[in-house]
Amino acid sequence: MTLKFITAEEAATYVKHDDNVGFSGFTPSGCPKIIPQAIARRAEEEHAKGNPFKIGMFTGASTGDRLDGALARAKAIKFRTPYQSNKDLRASLNAREAQYFDLHLSELAQGLRYGFFGKVNVAVIEASDVTAEGEIVLTDAVGNSPTLCRLADKILIELNRFHPREIRGIHDLYEPADPPLRREIPVYTPSDRIGSPVLKVDPRRIVGVVETNVTPDGNTFTPLDEVTLAIGRNVADFLVSEMKAGRIPASFLPLQSGVGNIANAVLGGMGDHKDIPAFEVYTEVIQDAVIQLMKTGRVKFVSGCSLTVSPEVLREIYADLDFFKSRLLLRPQEISNNPEVARRMGLIAINTALEADIFGNINSTHVSGTRMMNGIGGSGDFARSAYMSIFTTPSTAKDGKISAFVPMVSHLDHSEHSVKIMVSEYGVADLRGKSPVQRARVIIDNCVHPDYRPLLNEYLNMGVAGHTPQNLKACFAFHHALAEKGDMHLTDWSKYH
Repeated sequence: MTLKFITAEEAATYVKHDDNVGFSGFTPSGCPKIIPQAIARRAEEEHAKGNPFKIGMFTGASTGDRLDGALARAKAIKFRTPYQSNKDLRASLNAREAQYFDLHLSELAQGLRYGFFGKVNVAVIEASDVTAEGEIVLTDAVGNSPTLCRLADKILIELNRFHPREIRGIHDLYEPADPPLRREIPVYTPSDRIGSPVLKVDPRRIVGVVETNVTPDGNTFTPLDEVTLAIGRNVADFLVSEMKAGRIPASFLPLQSGVGNIANAVLGGMGDHKDIPAFEVYTEVIQDAVIQLMKTGRVKFVSGCSLTVSPEVLREIYADLDFFKSRLLLRPQEISNNPEVARRMGLIAINTALEADIFGNINSTHVSGTRMMNGIGGSGDFARSAYMSIFTTPSTAKDGKISAFVPMVSHLDHSEHSVKIMVSEYGVADLRGKSPVQRARVIIDNCVHPDYRPLLNEYLNMGVAGHTPQNLKACFAFHHALAEKGDMHLTDWSKYH
């Protein structure tokens, strides 16, 4: 069969109002860019005519502005899952102009196969190569592409020549069978290959190929400040102490680390620590710090779902593919984030909290309990199943007006049962084997900003009876104060007694 090359505008005509569309990629990496913009323009044209045009969106995780941003601004989104980080899309979700259901990232592919979320009408996939026989070589991320392509009625390929064809071989594409036929996922070390280097589809379902040569949106990171560096040092020092105590093997364990500056700081701190041996990484997002540690030999192998790196680092990888293809694998998120694999390997999982309470519960998603920030992402996939689950956060935000540690989280994403270690720039709270009051004492003493320690100690000492001494009149006092005067600092607790 001959591939049909078309324009982005022609590709957009294959997407109809009320369709459910699956997009490749994970973070801005691997996401289509030209076709989504054409779909957004089509939506605007239909709206101008007085016609409805909205689509349901399945992605891997967040995407770039040319996808999530363009469709949000065009008011073309019916619903969106499983994770997002675009400011215009966030505004749309919080205004309830589009519906959003937050989801653990490992669950979407199987949920689609089970039929929980409706039909996939169209899949839009960024590729570095595609053949007339239906072999698709993905780019710098995988996401949910294998399942989206298998379920979609129609497949549109965005063939981005920025990504070299020679990237073929860096992907390991595997879909588990569905119950009752599912067997173990045979990944025992980060470097195990279990699938195909290419995505194979029926070529008759590839309805069009749009050729592009577009630089990825890229991921830029602000310089590390003293707070994030201190968090990184605290995590590294704690892990070394666990090794010396015999609770982490001397050979170390594979690491999972979330996305962002704190994750980069943690990885940098571990790489710099002379007592931590060279280690492996099994994670969802591969960031700049991992690539630098690979080049110095501090990271031996990395398995992930996406190369969420800065543009210059991506060019470095493409310029030395022989080196990186022997040390790096990209997998579907159903595998990179799989709780079975995390539990088997004994991952050390390090993720970031938006807010934590003094008893060890975590809010990863909602500002003041109501406004969606980004989503739960993969943190829950790893936290419950990890050998050791660590959550990190700066102790304050907004120049100290917001405490990251509160009496009760305003939204619950990870309960105290999944959170073993809390780390801020002030220190480490080891919550293992501690009762609620013991957890509160160690969090206040070791992680809370000094300005908020007296307030939280006073809260804890209010004399409320029970195993977990929450005062239901006062537990959201910090949030009330923030809403009333823009600052969580309380003058006293008397009005909440």
